[in-house]
Amino acid sequence: MVENEGNVRVDSWIWSVRLAKTRSAAAAACKAGHVRVNGERAKPAQAVKPGDEVRVRQEGWERVVVVRRLIRKRVGAEVAADCLVDNSPPRPARELVTAPGLRDRGAGRPTKRDRRDMDGLRGR
Repeated sequence: MVENEGNVRVDSWIWSVRLAKTRSAAAAACKAGHVRVNGERAKPAQAVKPGDEVRVRQEGWERVVVVRRLIRKRVGAEVAADCLVDNSPPRPARELVTAPGLRDRGAGRPTKRDRRDMDGLRGR
């Protein structure tokens, strides 16, 4: 299934090389502006070619890969690794996340002040 001719959609390629779990998730990432090809924001149907730099932002971390080979179908991890050059910076360490505020059972609905406090804990 490895090909070097023709056009491959960026969302399909991202899914094929296992940067996204599903093709619809890859398309949603493109629509949300989390995917850039050669520094430009990419639409899901944009074509990629060997040598293009693809940046995918995932969970606060940016994957930077260079297209080595074009593939259309999802392949095993070993074959997928041959289809790209990974230039990503190291993944950031997980910060210590505080547990969200828990309310006592039967305390009723949270008040507006309680909701503001909870949003503050969640960083909103």
